[in-house]
Amino acid sequence: MRDLLGVDSSLLNELKSCCAEENNFLPRETGLKLMESTSPEIHSQVTAKCRDGKVQELWSLTSFFGYSTQTFVQAVNLLDRFLTNMKVQPKHVPCIGVSCLHIAAKMVEKESNISPSHELIRISQSKFTVSDLDRMEKIISEKLCVEPKAVTALTFLHLYYSAFTSLSAGREEIPSIGRLEAQLKACLCQLVFSKAKPSVLALSLIAHEFETLPSAMLLKIVPHFQRQLKICDSELLQWKDLVTKRMTEYRSSECNKPDNKKLVWILSRRTAQSLQTHHFSVPGLPTIPEMSWNESESEDSCEEMSYGEESLCGSLGSDGEGAFFPSTFLNCVE
Repeated sequence: MRDLLGVDSSLLNELKSCCAEENNFLPRETGLKLMESTSPEIHSQVTAKCRDGKVQELWSLTSFFGYSTQTFVQAVNLLDRFLTNMKVQPKHVPCIGVSCLHIAAKMVEKESNISPSHELIRISQSKFTVSDLDRMEKIISEKLCVEPKAVTALTFLHLYYSAFTSLSAGREEIPSIGRLEAQLKACLCQLVFSKAKPSVLALSLIAHEFETLPSAMLLKIVPHFQRQLKICDSELLQWKDLVTKRMTEYRSSECNKPDNKKLVWILSRRTAQSLQTHHFSVPGLPTIPEMSWNESESEDSCEEMSYGEESLCGSLGSDGEGAFFPSTFLNCVE
């Protein structure tokens, strides 16, 4: 069945179902505010700049390893939820970020497409080991109760887009889903967009990109979704303005866009073979103590994660196993 605007009722039901679940996958608002308010001069807490830089690196790694947009969005969601629920030291953020990407890849990608842990660590140029990565993944999975079908802005973007394409039915050109996904990734590189509900952020992207289309039917569909999902005008306008500002920045020549080419080095065959066979000595790792903040330390009552000594920063690369580059890259070295 279809409603008055021709939107399939099953699609609307799925949208409403996702709306009912989206709050379960949101970062903690108090944690987001803490990161926003933390000065870059404070080296004991994760800042918005630190978080944004890590998300840009995850975008580059996603592109380098050929992972999907869903993997990237899932990884960012895990990262934000973990950083806003745990008291994290900045030196641990590289391990947390790569762990989130690896968890997301294992949930989304085909097994044959998932990069081994040691390759992911090497290409990300990180200073922790495979053992560190495994332990961090376990902590993240336990603390967040990771679910394979998290409701994210990408979930809603695909549902909205399905409605638009069914109404357009080839009568006019509409922006591709790939273009919209790229815009979503650009938004997620800024912490402020993690404060938006996924349903609202996705509809803001749709409204921004489709507002110039001549079809009267397509112009009516955004207010229709607003009513169905109970999104007020002021909320949609607020985030649509932020999306417009972000897209203007992103399209400017001054914007530093994530570039997976930065992860590629040109090496001679001899050097590449040396990197393949060389093993690094890795110091033993201390036990990971975990403790909760008490109420006098933080109103956010997050949990503190401490690794004691410089366990994630004191060793070079991985456990010394595997190739420095993915096999597909090594085959191309001359």
